[in-house]
Amino acid sequence: MMSQAANKESEVDVLIIGAGPAGVMCANALAMAGVNVRIIDQRPAKVAAGQADGIQPRTIEVLQSYGLAERLLREGNQMHMAAFYNPSPSGGIERTSRAPDVTAPTARYPFEITLHQGAIEAIFLDSMKAHGVVVERPIIPTSIKLSKSEGELKDPSAHPVTVILQHLDPEDAQEVSEIVRAKFVLGADGAHSWVRKSLGISMDGEQTDYIWGVVDMVPNTDFPDIRCKCAVHSNNGSCMIIPREGDLVRLYIQLADRDVVDPATGRVDKNRFGPERLLEVAGKSFAPFEIAASGPVDWWTLYIIGQRVASKFSVSERVFIAGDACHTHSPKAGQGMNASMNDTHNLAWKLTHVLRGWADMSLLKTYEFERRKYAQDLINFDKKFSKLFSGKPRTQDNQDGVTHEEFIEAFQTFGAFTSGIGVHYEPSAITHDQHQALASKLIIGERVVPHVFIRAADARPYNIQDLLPSDTRFKLLVFVGATTDAAQAARVRTLADVLDRPESFYRRFAHGDPTKVFDVLSISSEGKQNVNYTDLPPLLRQHWSKVLLDDTDMYARVGGGGYEAYGIDPQCGAIVVVRPDGYVGMVAPINGLQDLNAYFDSFMAQ
Repeated sequence: MMSQAANKESEVDVLIIGAGPAGVMCANALAMAGVNVRIIDQRPAKVAAGQADGIQPRTIEVLQSYGLAERLLREGNQMHMAAFYNPSPSGGIERTSRAPDVTAPTARYPFEITLHQGAIEAIFLDSMKAHGVVVERPIIPTSIKLSKSEGELKDPSAHPVTVILQHLDPEDAQEVSEIVRAKFVLGADGAHSWVRKSLGISMDGEQTDYIWGVVDMVPNTDFPDIRCKCAVHSNNGSCMIIPREGDLVRLYIQLADRDVVDPATGRVDKNRFGPERLLEVAGKSFAPFEIAASGPVDWWTLYIIGQRVASKFSVSERVFIAGDACHTHSPKAGQGMNASMNDTHNLAWKLTHVLRGWADMSLLKTYEFERRKYAQDLINFDKKFSKLFSGKPRTQDNQDGVTHEEFIEAFQTFGAFTSGIGVHYEPSAITHDQHQALASKLIIGERVVPHVFIRAADARPYNIQDLLPSDTRFKLLVFVGATTDAAQAARVRTLADVLDRPESFYRRFAHGDPTKVFDVLSISSEGKQNVNYTDLPPLLRQHWSKVLLDDTDMYARVGGGGYEAYGIDPQCGAIVVVRPDGYVGMVAPINGLQDLNAYFDSFMAQ
């Protein structure tokens, strides 16, 4: 029986459990979209130091789409160069080569940013606060129940999830527990997820034998590449260096089982090993160079790599899990926080569309479809990378070891994947690839490749990504082609007329105002000297800022070559649909309105 203190009841559209990177990414996106959202966390205070720390190139682009990248770039450290060290014939280690840290040619930000997790979370917390949402803490969920009624589960306005929350530090003694009825719940509560366990979702995969220690410190060292990302393979074990904000450096140090595992439990025992011993092990691996902490250690931990993926990412499309709650892997490829934030970047706009009545509930099935495959690909990559990283280097005495060439090749081959630039979503209701040939280099299911175009009205250059904010709208990029050609101009006028008819998707799914749901940008292949933005029909130039040209700026410093970079015919053009999360959803010919109608018909609601 429920106690008298549990009388407080409330309703919410989305309840987020866990305020780590996945949780705050989701809460901020939903808050910006005006969704009724609550986020709770059991920690009494936000993270002060340590934890995850690396932001990959694609994640920087995603933050930019929410208007948050500027602060990250200002506060974080940028990693541009990587260095590789291997055993030296004379003993100790020597540098074998240096290379770019990121191998992703189309990255807008061709580097990683490192900053402690608390500072990264603070960027989201401050943004959420500006939109009226704060993390409620310390609170834990004690019970979760999902309605068994099919009618309720299929009704987007119902509240089929009941969660009982326990306030650990209540202001009022009577308000210890609370019953929350939610339309949707997100479990972003980490690798030991209470939500996942409560719903009986299994984690599939296994634990590796690799044990690592992590230390954050300001070093005192003569090691020349201390401010580069470094992979160190020594006969004493492997180390990795991640330079951080200010003078801080993170060391990952490979350890032997016997040093850190409690033989009775088989678990890592932090009491058997401290930061001093971690640095002692590192010192042996770095010889002949010296490395020590110049003051107190900022943060440290030990872990065994587990590589697992949840058997499912949602229950009835009402309760979802994201981040470490549904996939765990080693931190050395810098994927954990990035994968987590991109999970909820994928989910937030879908929840918003369903809650607004803009999309059918079936849209929510694409979250698991897209992100679970990504998580499995990530685990497969991580297994190979961890093995190479944790393996002994090849030397005269150890011919079975990992060669430097193998490691470099893996580092570069996996570059597109680790950077997040190569994430590819398979065909689904929101990803139709039948007209790929019309924009052959703008891959359907991948993010829009950054490129600079100029505004027709004033020739101001813009990176196309800055015109595709995460504002929940679908972007219709109408590459109008060569509009000084009379026949092409007529085709473009026809497109505008057909789009404006009541039976077109643009009007049918407008919910009173098509500009709330769709943002139309027109991009001409003509030069700045011979076109006016007013040449286009009104629907394709709804504001003077919405017409772009594929030409250079006034000083020929940036811009031009966009049609070619995207593989679009500069005469005939094409229409590119960009999903609210910045991924290409489909491509259609200028006269292909029936294909656009079919695309939106498959998941949108009137």
